[in-house]
Amino acid sequence: MSVPLTIEWKLVTNEKERRMNVKENIFEITFSGYKLFPIDVPIDIMRHEDSDQIGSAIVKKITFEKNQTVCQYQLVSLYSVN
Repeated sequence: MSVPLTIEWKLVTNEKERRMNVKENIFEITFSGYKLFPIDVPIDIMRHEDSDQIGSAIVKKITFEKNQTVCQYQLVSLYSVN
């Protein structure tokens, strides 16, 4: 049985992220399905698939479980708060 896996090069949050650590700007987001992101390198972060980039993030941890991906990332730059 094969497992579908998507390789992503940007984080699209759809405004569903949760702040985990205020001091270090650590966020967590859960995706449906299995998604693989580059770890420890800056990648683009966007609110929606068709929106502009809002900043850069570094993925720190990815966990796969029950057809979901839990991704923890550090926001390293923010272009706009709106």
